[in-house]
Amino acid sequence: MRFEDFARLHGLILRDLVPNRWMSTPTEDHPHKRNGRYKFLGDVGWVHNWATMDSPAMWRSDKPLPRPVFKKLLVDSDKDRQELAEKAAAKAAWIMHQTRSDTHPYLVKKGFPDEVGNVWDNEGAQTLVIPMRCDNRLVGVQLIDEQGQKKFLYGQSTKGAAFMIDARGMPIFCEGYATALSIRVAMKAIKIRYSIYVCFSASNLQAVAQKIPGGIVVADNDPNGTGEKAAREAGKPYWISDTVGEDFNDYHIRVGLFKASQSLKRSLVFQ
Repeated sequence: MRFEDFARLHGLILRDLVPNRWMSTPTEDHPHKRNGRYKFLGDVGWVHNWATMDSPAMWRSDKPLPRPVFKKLLVDSDKDRQELAEKAAAKAAWIMHQTRSDTHPYLVKKGFPDEVGNVWDNEGAQTLVIPMRCDNRLVGVQLIDEQGQKKFLYGQSTKGAAFMIDARGMPIFCEGYATALSIRVAMKAIKIRYSIYVCFSASNLQAVAQKIPGGIVVADNDPNGTGEKAAREAGKPYWISDTVGEDFNDYHIRVGLFKASQSLKRSLVFQ
């Protein structure tokens, strides 16, 4: 199998194949973002779809490599990933130090005009910055522009990383920050204590949720079923909208706080 075909099987869209370095690329589930990465070394390569994969998948040429050569390629690739992750973590810390607490157009669009977040003045644009931590260590950030486009730092490690809102009660796992804000107001409305974990992708939601006992998943109703599949595989009860294409924030905006909070409450009855 060619590397391009292997990448396509994992949902990556390769327009130009650039060798010898990690490259970001769109994916079939997020064609307008760079939600995938790949590295192609000729005889071996790796692909990673942030939304559907916990870690990179390895491709090997049909022509086997001598074992010493193959082993060196593995070691070098692991070293490259580690170095990129360290640089991304350092950049994330630098960005966080540049932020101020302020409102943001994305939060206004999502129904939270008075919500204050970490805002970074990035080359004349206001970028909302969501810190991503793994075992209390900052490993990266999610950057959200004024139009709602989201991206991570190049090379950052995301597996197991999350952003936590309050730590006072039932664990609730979701993908997006706006979804988490809607969950928070719903839980306050029904007066149930909560700990919300923003996991940033379906595959990472599964990874985070499986490490923490109890709780519930609030899944995105993706057209391709990715969100519900991750919720099922997390092994926990889950809430999902009755409308394809919606997450809990979309549902909250459409039906209002009372109906949204009561719908979520029904999913919590079995906890």
